[in-house]
Amino acid sequence: MRKGLVIFLCFLCLFSVNILSVSALEEESVETELIPGAVSGVLMEANTGKIVFEKEADKEVAVASMTKMVAQILILDAIRDEKISWEDVVTVSQTAADMGGSQIYLSVGEEISVRDLFKGISMASANDATVQMAEVLAGSEAAFVKQMNQKVKDLGLEHTVFKNCTGLDEEGHYSSARDMAMIARELVINYPEILEFSSVYEDYLREDTANKFWLVNTNKLVRFYEGADGLKTGHTDAAKYCLAATAKKDNLRFIAVVLGEENSNIRNQEAMSLLDYGFNHYQMDLVKGKGEVLKTIPLDKATKTEVSLVPISDIGVLTEKSSTKQKYSYDLEFNSLDLPVKKGDVVGRVVVKVDGKKITEGNLTVSDDVNSLSFIQLFIKGIVDSVSGNFHFFFT
Repeated sequence: MRKGLVIFLCFLCLFSVNILSVSALEEESVETELIPGAVSGVLMEANTGKIVFEKEADKEVAVASMTKMVAQILILDAIRDEKISWEDVVTVSQTAADMGGSQIYLSVGEEISVRDLFKGISMASANDATVQMAEVLAGSEAAFVKQMNQKVKDLGLEHTVFKNCTGLDEEGHYSSARDMAMIARELVINYPEILEFSSVYEDYLREDTANKFWLVNTNKLVRFYEGADGLKTGHTDAAKYCLAATAKKDNLRFIAVVLGEENSNIRNQEAMSLLDYGFNHYQMDLVKGKGEVLKTIPLDKATKTEVSLVPISDIGVLTEKSSTKQKYSYDLEFNSLDLPVKKGDVVGRVVVKVDGKKITEGNLTVSDDVNSLSFIQLFIKGIVDSVSGNFHFFFT
């Protein structure tokens, strides 16, 4: 009996070791098969920020024009803050016109709109357009790069330092696959207007002029991969070929980052392999959709009598397709509104739970911009309320 027990335990140990070995081999096989040519890479689900695949994710390497994603964030910030507008016309500087590499061939003294410059950055990865926008927003490229590095710190990224705004090879200019995925997520989640530019395969600059210029997107996935609508390519001698690609199918959006590929064909193929892996193995259980009204707040002394609380983006739970369907509940964490408040401002959170345990959360915003009433508006409101029988001391 004792001898049989010993034999059984030995068999069980060998079986367990074999299972663990097979599992390790399978994990290694996934990494090898998906992006064997990449120096590093990441596959991230955009709404939750969950990384479902990584290879050397924190390795600090050159990232070429993927650098420009942070420049795009700063440009979109300036537009939101009304420091500039899409239709503003910019006069091209000597510095911008002299930029080499990828470009839209700006000429000194040429007048061009912010929209066309941003289009050139998004579709053609134009160095001249990026430097020109840097000068518009910060006065010089060097000052703009300081803002870019501050934005990176604000995002909590630890493996990114920029020396220029274009991504041209320079000592000490680097990022990582994980950081690039986080930057890409910041764009697609908080600045979805980027997709209006990055999803277009071909377009024109200076369309109504004698200097009409044809643009073709450097990211070929937006034409050849279902659901692809961005985001940014890169190529230099040091970085080789890089790509942050994003695609959405149904309620699920993935961001695939590959760095250090030998050529553009391998880069595109391996990015698509990552996206395929994500869409084939995962699903999104949508709990609340972007813009869905979750609560309506009555307002006093404001330009609206009420405003709705809505999710800034889709709120869902990423699960494997083979997993059992869960039952979700949610709580709203919200105190009060400090006016004025704009659509897009974070005013609270949605906390999603399973069996009372928090599993994810999302930010709340308001459905409309709301301002406080001015003294004159409050005075008129007081008169109207008094006539209607609802008089109150409006100046308290």
